[in-house]
Amino acid sequence: MKVKPLADRVMVKLEKNEAKTAGGIIIPDTAQEKTQTGLVVEVGDDQEKIKVKAGQKVMYDKYAGTQVKIDGVEYLILKAADIIAIIE
Repeated sequence: MKVKPLADRVMVKLEKNEAKTAGGIIIPDTAQEKTQTGLVVEVGDDQEKIKVKAGQKVMYDKYAGTQVKIDGVEYLILKAADIIAIIE
């Protein structure tokens, strides 16, 4: 299924957190914090407000966006204003 966000929205593929600490302790999914970084996969058509491109790694507000699952992969659709940084 192909999803294209509208207006000033951006679709981000969520990154999985490491399930193991540096000391080797395995952390269950229920105890992990929600990730705040992801990879931009699609952007809306409002080029004046959107400052990121597909393929860039970004950091976003902790409780921003709407989480969706498409073909078994988790994505987040958020407003361009909720993106706080580009990670290089």
